[in-house]
Amino acid sequence: MMTRILFALCAVIALSFPALAQEATTAEDEVTAPAQAVSVEPVARDDEIAKRVVEIMRSTGWYTSARVEVKDGIVFLDGRTNTVDHKTWARELASKTQDVVAVVNRIQVTQEANWSFAPALSEIKDLGNRIITSLPLILLAIVILPFTWWLSSLAARGLRRWFLSGVGSPFLRDILARTIALPIFLLGLFIVLQVAGLTQIAVSVVGGAGVLGIVVGFAFRDIAENFLASLLLSIRRPFRAGEYIEVTGMGGTVLSMNTRSTVLLSPEGNHIQIPNAAIFKNTIVNYSASANRRDTLEVGVGYDVSVAHAQEIILQVIASHQATLAEPAPMILVDSLGSSTVNIKAYFWIDAHAYSVLKVKSALLRLIKKALTEEGISMPDDAREVIFPQGVPVLQLGGKAEARAQQIANQEISESVHELGTVVESASASSEAEGNLGNEQEQITEIAADATVEEGETDLLSDKA
Repeated sequence: MMTRILFALCAVIALSFPALAQEATTAEDEVTAPAQAVSVEPVARDDEIAKRVVEIMRSTGWYTSARVEVKDGIVFLDGRTNTVDHKTWARELASKTQDVVAVVNRIQVTQEANWSFAPALSEIKDLGNRIITSLPLILLAIVILPFTWWLSSLAARGLRRWFLSGVGSPFLRDILARTIALPIFLLGLFIVLQVAGLTQIAVSVVGGAGVLGIVVGFAFRDIAENFLASLLLSIRRPFRAGEYIEVTGMGGTVLSMNTRSTVLLSPEGNHIQIPNAAIFKNTIVNYSASANRRDTLEVGVGYDVSVAHAQEIILQVIASHQATLAEPAPMILVDSLGSSTVNIKAYFWIDAHAYSVLKVKSALLRLIKKALTEEGISMPDDAREVIFPQGVPVLQLGGKAEARAQQIANQEISESVHELGTVVESASASSEAEGNLGNEQEQITEIAADATVEEGETDLLSDKA
């Protein structure tokens, strides 16, 4: 690709070479103004002026129906011609004729269709001659431009390795190196243009490139915006690969970032690509920036129990769990008074890098339910009102048989309730269903590693140069 660009540039320079850009002479006669005034007699009469001018015009063969009329030294020109230059030449002829006061040029210019291929063939021949003559300049451009390009790339690699090694972002380091090394290539281009005598053309091209840059900037505004956003994000580093973030309502583990977008891996294993401009403009929540993270859980106890005692039990369960932190200490606070329960909300901190927030919360709720049940603290369901549109029939039992049946039914209900209250709960920090309490993000990343989106670009979050 670079070779084709360089050859195209060399051809443009060669074709514009001023020493070879002279206009080729055509088969038509050259149109020039008369060198000096045309003398007729010491005092020329009007008819003599008219006769002399019309004879000269007819002798050129450029005019059709040429007619000249002179009144008191004023020349009136009539007729038809093919070019504006011939019309102007006739005016100059008359104005330089002896004793002419003024010229009224009424010659009409009529364009005639020319079906001859001679002008085209002449231009092609002239183009071939210019290309052959400019071959030395093309060879010079072929030598200088690739050499300066190679020298610029070599300087960029040296800058990245020796002088810009302290820059943390590889993306920023590459941009700085290329920007500093760019003048080397521009120097070679200037040498070629200077030898070709195209300095003014180079200035015009630069000016046109500026206007073109504005147009292209508006057309590709989103691409340029994402590129600048990726540059700023690589400098500021609000997140790194492997961290869990939430932005624009999307949450996931950061996989990579390129010059267009950032790829996240959601907890469900889906890849989410978010434009870098949207990330830079919106709020970023980084859940992995700090290892300590606070979470909450809510428990409802009955109105017939001691709330303070229930708070102590919940505090003991949370504080004794291996995944919770002693500092900051857990807080067990009454949150609200519900329809049938007193709602207690517990605030606790865990090491989110080592443990999963979801798994730890599940384990704590299971252990709190076990501890409250063993202490006889009720956790009733929300009160419900049941309406019987047809009413509820009331039956009165009479006799010993009916009383005995009611006693047996009440005993069975009491035994069922007792059995439900004595369900055995595991006292371990994590159950078999909960599994390991470790952070599951690493496992999700490993599972989805084979489905990583290939962007074909360098990861800007990588520390590799």
